[in-house]
Amino acid sequence: MIYLSEKHIQRLGIDWHRLIDVIRSAVYGMKEEQYSQPIKPYLRYRNLKNRIIAMPAFIGADFNLAGIKWIASFPDNIHKGLPRAHSVTILNDADTGVPVAIINTANISVIRTASVSGLIMEHFFRVRNISSINVGIIGFGPIGQGHLDMCLSLFGERIQNVFIHDLKPINLDELSISEQDKGKLITVEGWQEAYKEADVFITCTVAAEPYINLPPKKGSLQLNVSLRDYTLDIYKYVKNSIFVDDWDEVCREKTDIEMFALHKGLTQEDTHSLVDLVCDNGMERISQEEAIMCNLMGMASFDIAVASHFIICAKQDDIYTDLSLV
Repeated sequence: MIYLSEKHIQRLGIDWHRLIDVIRSAVYGMKEEQYSQPIKPYLRYRNLKNRIIAMPAFIGADFNLAGIKWIASFPDNIHKGLPRAHSVTILNDADTGVPVAIINTANISVIRTASVSGLIMEHFFRVRNISSINVGIIGFGPIGQGHLDMCLSLFGERIQNVFIHDLKPINLDELSISEQDKGKLITVEGWQEAYKEADVFITCTVAAEPYINLPPKKGSLQLNVSLRDYTLDIYKYVKNSIFVDDWDEVCREKTDIEMFALHKGLTQEDTHSLVDLVCDNGMERISQEEAIMCNLMGMASFDIAVASHFIICAKQDDIYTDLSLV
């Protein structure tokens, strides 16, 4: 059995182009129904804002793996000098059930999330034909930083400015990016400054209550990664252009989508799917003037696909621990 740690993943590096192709293959696997993904249960106890989530899935197609990601999210860890998220991913051979790999790092979640966002942005730019953009990122923890790295790596030539906001101070000098890219980054005092001129706006927060109540920029892409940032005021601007990765997953746990459903009458039939977006050019049917809102709960099958990618790379580069020798 192969074991990968966070250090292994760092040594292997992140190839965002390949990872977007991995997610694309996984989405086509969904379209062909080459996957199985039960609704993920949330384990809560004592402090109910903490949670540990089980994310099991099978994905066939190019992967032929089953597995599970077991991820803990404890927001107050940041006050204890600990990461908010910790996770372990286990992969099983789909034909025998034999465990073949363990990956012990929350980076899989960060990489999966940013890769899905990158695939959506790729389609957005193709449909909207935007050559110069402003990006807004609110929340600059690991997921926010992962999105920044993805954006600069894949779309850096298009990006004019990246407006970044976080409740904690941001030290741009700590980022391992080129001086040219660093010159595009602008830290702002409030979310409004990151939001109002953003052609692509990305929420990466741990917000407990929604607060975004201003109209989005016309024709923009709203990547609602953290899922609980938008108030009901936004609904009228995006009601015809809402995409979800999985309706049953995302319409629960007090997400913006669940609030839209409860208070604005949003139904699954009113939304567009990620399969529709990627496989059937779903964005082309949205008016150029309308903001597009993508709500991404996180697909366990995508985690298995990303984990599979790193296992393949680890074997090719001989960067792993062989647990059979331990």
